[in-house]
Amino acid sequence: MATILEFGPFRLDGDAGILFHGAEPTALGQRAVLLLAVLVRQAGVPVSKEALIEAAWPAQAVEDSNLTVQIAAVRRTLAGISGEARWIETLPRRGYRYVGPTVTKPDPDPARATPQAPLLSLPDRPSIAVLPFTNLSGDEEQDYFADGMVDDIITGLSRINWLFVIARNSTFAYKGRAVDVKQVGRELGVRYVLEGSVRKTGTLVRITGQLIDASTGMHVWAERFDRRSEDVFALQDDIASSTVGAIAPSLRRAEINRVRRKRPDSLDAYDLVLRAQPDVDSGMPAQVTQALVLLERAIALEPAYALAHGNAAMCHHCLFLRAGLQEANREASIRHARSAIAHGQDDALALTLAGFSIGMDGHDRPAAFIAFEAALAISPSSALTYILGSVMLGWGGDADRAIEWSERGLRLSPFDPWAFAAFDAQALGHFHHGRYEDACRAAYRSVQANPRHSITHVQLAAALAKLGRLQEAKAAAARVLELHPTFRYGRQFQGVNCAPALASSLGDALRIAGLPE
Repeated sequence: MATILEFGPFRLDGDAGILFHGAEPTALGQRAVLLLAVLVRQAGVPVSKEALIEAAWPAQAVEDSNLTVQIAAVRRTLAGISGEARWIETLPRRGYRYVGPTVTKPDPDPARATPQAPLLSLPDRPSIAVLPFTNLSGDEEQDYFADGMVDDIITGLSRINWLFVIARNSTFAYKGRAVDVKQVGRELGVRYVLEGSVRKTGTLVRITGQLIDASTGMHVWAERFDRRSEDVFALQDDIASSTVGAIAPSLRRAEINRVRRKRPDSLDAYDLVLRAQPDVDSGMPAQVTQALVLLERAIALEPAYALAHGNAAMCHHCLFLRAGLQEANREASIRHARSAIAHGQDDALALTLAGFSIGMDGHDRPAAFIAFEAALAISPSSALTYILGSVMLGWGGDADRAIEWSERGLRLSPFDPWAFAAFDAQALGHFHHGRYEDACRAAYRSVQANPRHSITHVQLAAALAKLGRLQEAKAAAARVLELHPTFRYGRQFQGVNCAPALASSLGDALRIAGLPE
């Protein structure tokens, strides 16, 4: 059952991690929502800093300043929307306390108590139906725009090979009808339902979308897009691409959470890959070592499983760069990448992971970009392709394209698990051009997105050193060695085949920051 809490003009869906103002999702980030949920659930009761940090950064060592930043974001959002300043009280040296309006839980959906049996069985992979978007403009001509955009979204989702997508002819039967998404899920045999609306005022168009788990009614993703409508077809393409790019990682997170509830002995190859995914995405040796155990089980069950090979390649890439530059890991990365390409010609994600490993570990960037181009031909909204491609461009010294690709990846998937890598690429690009303030800002965003990833602190140390902020640079360098004791920047640059001019400039800065060569 979804956990819904209402207070003042707000509604918080704790399971989905989304704060709503009326029917509109706010821009509050997921960590800030987690913190707010803890405080609201214990309204009027002091909550310690330690409890809040554990809720938002489980099993991670983070500074109190991270908590302070997120609480400030919560206060800013609540006060900015409501006009009321008093929501969360600071208890010096102790923690925080929610002191806002009374918190209530709405009455549960009566249908929830007596669920109906599914009319159709669910497929053996994630399944989605995209309903016609509601036209709120009062202008019938906008129906064509809304329908065309939904067509593009269905087409984009259909290109994701691990996703089962219901055809347009079936979903448009619901046009103009008030529907219960749970009933739609039962009638079409899908786990997820995407619904939305379009409102046009003058030259401004607002599109909202929300993805719902039809089995529980829980929100998985919600977003609002505000655009100008000078070019209707370009606007359709933009919104459809952004929607598909954001939905893909949100669906994968929802599937990972679902699989975590299954017994380990009941997992098939697909489930094993999903369960391994968060550890693969961490980019750190201890976690990827755990992931490899699951991925090897998946490959034993399905030797031609391209995505399992792609993720295994990423694990060995991480071990190569962050666990001693062992040749065995480099060879394993390339071997699994080649298997992913051989078996994954229709899998954009597998091709992306494989291309990255071949480019970074095999130092064959032309081959890597052939794989990336194939991935984008299959799924033009593949945010991870742009993000990982931007990293390779950054280390290769192609600064402008690195920034361009990273921004495009973040536009498609702002909350992607690999967002930190996009910010790393931006930091590299700005550093290469001597824009050290911009490099520093990008590096800080990378650290915030993934504080336990050592290379994010490398970028920060270099930028700070160039700015003459030596005390801060040395602190960032110390954090690098804490996370990655064997780090040596000369060997690291050689491992990623860093462009000579960039390696020289970065090396000078890191030497000043106190990192060993």
